[in-house]
Amino acid sequence: MKYEIKYQPSYSMLEVELEKGERITGESGSLTYMSPNIDVETRTRERSLLGSLKTSLFGGQSLFVTDFTAMDGTGKLGLVAAPIGDIVKLDISPENGYIIQKSSYLASTKEIDLDVRWEGFTRGLFGQGVFMVKATGVGDLFINSFGALDKHVLEPGEQLVVDNYHLMAFSNTCEYEVRKFGSWKDTLFSGEGLVTYIEGPGDVYIQTKNLREFVDWIWQLIGPRVATRTASR
Repeated sequence: MKYEIKYQPSYSMLEVELEKGERITGESGSLTYMSPNIDVETRTRERSLLGSLKTSLFGGQSLFVTDFTAMDGTGKLGLVAAPIGDIVKLDISPENGYIIQKSSYLASTKEIDLDVRWEGFTRGLFGQGVFMVKATGVGDLFINSFGALDKHVLEPGEQLVVDNYHLMAFSNTCEYEVRKFGSWKDTLFSGEGLVTYIEGPGDVYIQTKNLREFVDWIWQLIGPRVATRTASR
């Protein structure tokens, strides 16, 4: 499989070229264009309906993913994610998997397993609206940031504290612990919420923008207008 990440860093798009019989899986709704010889199959994320419903209800994640397969010769397609930001490819191997924020997932090759059954997802350890997925196997994983990408390489024993809404991905070789930000007063009034203490060795990917803060900022602008129009009815 050949690929190119175009229009970096703000409006990135993943362009993939597949040989006959090659396949890539994309997040539902990520397709921008494709060759007419690409076969499309939409399926649930989990083998069982119950697993799919758990993914949708507890993660807020789309119920479906789409498999794109080149059927007659070479095919090409373009994939994007909703947040305005960058795309990066992570190399997944038996020795090097990642824990990624579920909203960052864009696409993956067929030998990548996305585990939504571990406690970091099903118990929501990383806070309200932040669910992390374990990515293991062998192949390529593409993730999308909200804002710019900030990569940190941690040496053994080196630590980093990351706000959970900015935490995009980290190597599964890292140790981690989710904590509140200082005291409960700090957590409630600082706007930081929960943070994750991460200890190397491994890589940590941070996104520079916070979707929760972005939504709050938009609401400050449109909230008064909505309230005024509602009161006038």
